[in-house]
Amino acid sequence: MSEISAEQVAHLANLARIALTDEEIQHLTTELGQIMQAVEKVSEVATPDVPPTSHPIPLRNVMRDDVVGDTVLTTEQALAGAPEHDDTRFVVSAILGEEQ
Repeated sequence: MSEISAEQVAHLANLARIALTDEEIQHLTTELGQIMQAVEKVSEVATPDVPPTSHPIPLRNVMRDDVVGDTVLTTEQALAGAPEHDDTRFVVSAILGEEQ
């Protein structure tokens, strides 16, 4: 089992240009050591016959195919709930101060 030292944490912090106090270095040394132990434990069971996976269950696309169909919604119905419209389309505020 490999261990991480306070000197290694201080060196990594220096490379990353992160100023750490002695207390933070000690705290991170402990935390990084625990992380390394967890990774080593996973590495023990990760054998070539166990495929790597990002999810415990297979993912699949649950969306339906996009099928063109007849529109049953009229323009008036579509605009009925709009806060602002000009009888043919929605009216919205300009974004980022740009006006058209």
